[in-house]
Amino acid sequence: MRVALVSEGTYPYAMGGVSIWCEQLIRGIPDYRWEVVALTVDGTEQPVFAPPANLDRTHAIPLWGRSAGRARLGGSRPGAAFTESYEVFLRALITPLDAAGSDRAAVNRSLFLLSLRGLYEYAASGGDLSAALLSNETVAMTLSAWRELRVDETGPAPTVADAIQAGWLIEHMLRPLSAPVVEADIVHCSMNGLATLPAMAAKWRHGTPLVMSEHGIYLRERYISYLNEDASHAVRVLALSFFRSLAGAAYLVTDVLAPHSAYNRRWQLHNGADPERMWTMYNGVEPADFPAATSEPDVPTISFMGRIDPLKDLHTLIRAFAEVRRRMPTVRLRIFGGTPAANQIYHQSCERLIDELGLAGAAVLEGRVGNAVDAYHAGSVVALTSISEGFPYTVVEAMACGRPTVCTNVGGVAEAVGDTGIVVSPRDHVAVAEACVRLLRDDELRHRLGAAARARVLEHFTLSQSLQMYRNVYESLAVPLQPSAPPRHLRTAARGRAVPRQRSAPDPAWPVGNTDGAR
Repeated sequence: MRVALVSEGTYPYAMGGVSIWCEQLIRGIPDYRWEVVALTVDGTEQPVFAPPANLDRTHAIPLWGRSAGRARLGGSRPGAAFTESYEVFLRALITPLDAAGSDRAAVNRSLFLLSLRGLYEYAASGGDLSAALLSNETVAMTLSAWRELRVDETGPAPTVADAIQAGWLIEHMLRPLSAPVVEADIVHCSMNGLATLPAMAAKWRHGTPLVMSEHGIYLRERYISYLNEDASHAVRVLALSFFRSLAGAAYLVTDVLAPHSAYNRRWQLHNGADPERMWTMYNGVEPADFPAATSEPDVPTISFMGRIDPLKDLHTLIRAFAEVRRRMPTVRLRIFGGTPAANQIYHQSCERLIDELGLAGAAVLEGRVGNAVDAYHAGSVVALTSISEGFPYTVVEAMACGRPTVCTNVGGVAEAVGDTGIVVSPRDHVAVAEACVRLLRDDELRHRLGAAARARVLEHFTLSQSLQMYRNVYESLAVPLQPSAPPRHLRTAARGRAVPRQRSAPDPAWPVGNTDGAR
């Protein structure tokens, strides 16, 4: 079995939950051969993971480096082979948003998928897609489509500069359609969004089955990221319409969709995913790697483990700690985790907030820790105050270490914690503080919940369970072709899905983690 795993901004060039999952998957199924297709910034990134023995190759696709083609603003006219697909692309992108479950929304998702295939075919036949997307003709087409399709739009229409900026963004984001197409038995996307573009190309070229996991909700996180984006109204509309349309198109073309929580599943269904192709598959950890703590720190301590990132909302955690410290003067807050280069300003804002609240010395950003277990054992309780999550490893790892958690109710967090910790609303620092004080003051409750947390992991969230579910999915999709079947490169259908192949029915009992009955 050959599996190509697609990542965006994560494995093998950055630490984080998605990267850990990728590493677990490759090393945990050693009898498969793996390749990684990594969407990167500019191609200068260096791996932070040692390559497993069964990882044959990593293909980097830089999105923001110099284009490999002749791309420049205002280039020559690209011709009808491009403009016909781009017209459909714009129609799907610019038509005002309709209810996600409506017929018109479904039509727009199909049109967008069709247009992506047309743009891919243009690049595959030798066309310079980057140059075409930056041509004067595409700018004119964008302005014209806006006038025709958003006649009731209350916001300002795009200027020429807006159309150029939007085209520039789209050119960078569609670069995977021009990259060499990966050849494998399965392509597995570690997330929705841009990572699905190499998988779509492999399906269109070779008929390769496509599996998609979603740890967090890619589309929701794009919405959050654009709240404070310094861009015009029109550029924000076009960019978010692109991400919304791409997410919906990916759900259409995916053979097996593996949400990592029931929360994710609801989002996916809302945006057009087919419930008949969905299996809920929780992340797992190796219990032996996260032994239960046998002691507690000398003073009451709240621990955080994770990257320093606005999505983790450390400001809420720091403000909550200030409230806890007023009631428990000896308490400490230890924040473990590295800071990506793009988040240095956020790191500085956390340090300023600590100083402003008079918490210096009591609350400390300690940087990356060599062993995550040390971070979990360092706390009496472990806190996570994120505003967006999928099914976070840090929560499950902390639970495996026998630590009760205080978490915000985002993504699959509540599904992970169950009744072994305290879950509160996001951005509510008072509720976080109340939960921490309750656990820190009640020794019996803290110890009982910690033991229950480890027992919950052992029952539901082990790595062996997770790996077996993925093996079941792969082997159900990659059944050898019948002798009379045509060559792989001919097995494609007009709407971008592989022609169905005979395969054995999966065992009705799998995957083990599919607690919501999605099939």
